[in-house]
Amino acid sequence: MAKKAAPAPVKPLTKSEIQSNIAAATGMTKKDVAKVLDALTEEIRKSVAPKGAGAFVLPGLLKIEKKSVPAQKAKKHVENPFKKGEFRDIPAKPASSKIKIKPLKGLKDCCVK
Repeated sequence: MAKKAAPAPVKPLTKSEIQSNIAAATGMTKKDVAKVLDALTEEIRKSVAPKGAGAFVLPGLLKIEKKSVPAQKAKKHVENPFKKGEFRDIPAKPASSKIKIKPLKGLKDCCVK
């Protein structure tokens, strides 16, 4: 019996494909769609910037939040979880900021089972 060929993996859309699809769905030109996407990108940057609100919500789809991670002190003589009986030193980590992206109900309903 012959083995069935595995289906080809589906690749994510490129920026120009996204612009073409949105332009076809809305009747706008690709240049106008590109301007809208650039404006959306700039609004997200402003919202998560140091002087921004710290969060951006795309209603029904996702929420982008900026989280502050506090500094961690160095730890000496900590047991290595991967090798029993061996100890190691953990260096200090400076404070940093992380970006968290959470899916909202509209995105969860269509994609998550």
